[in-house]
Amino acid sequence: MIQPIRLFGDPVLRQKAAPVTDFDKELRRLVEDLTDTMLDAPGAGLAAPQIGVPLRVFTWYVDGQPGYLVNPDLTLSEEIQDGDEGCLSLPGLKFDCRRALSVVARGFDMHGEPVVIEGSELLARAIQHETDHLDGILFIDKLDEASRKAAMKQIRESDWFGLAKPIVKVSPHATFGLGR
Repeated sequence: MIQPIRLFGDPVLRQKAAPVTDFDKELRRLVEDLTDTMLDAPGAGLAAPQIGVPLRVFTWYVDGQPGYLVNPDLTLSEEIQDGDEGCLSLPGLKFDCRRALSVVARGFDMHGEPVVIEGSELLARAIQHETDHLDGILFIDKLDEASRKAAMKQIRESDWFGLAKPIVKVSPHATFGLGR
């Protein structure tokens, strides 16, 4: 099911996501929702925090091939690539961003089975970008000072800036005066 994508300014995008511990029906539904939302957007990748779920899961769609990874751990090449990068949580923004040229990503599938994904160029860029999301890092954080300043100016002038409003949920459990 297609989910709303959280925009820059939403606090969930700056939080470190929790590791997945339950490889269950809900996780399979999350992977399906991420994939549907990413393809609808369309984008080259989408991390769970971008739809408001603070778990270490992301999807990608590169060269006509969809994929996903749970609880990723990356090994990056020393070789570097520069290239345009954008983000579904920062609509319309594209800047040259430096990344490792290739990556070996270890993690799990939605059933808890170990997997290894090796990629270079665009796939490596997508995997690094989405893994950064799981650590609360946005691609604009990786830009040089002048580019970051230009990106922030573009963000402030965008139609969507300021639309991200934190969603406050009321706990259904007793909080004993420690919150809502």
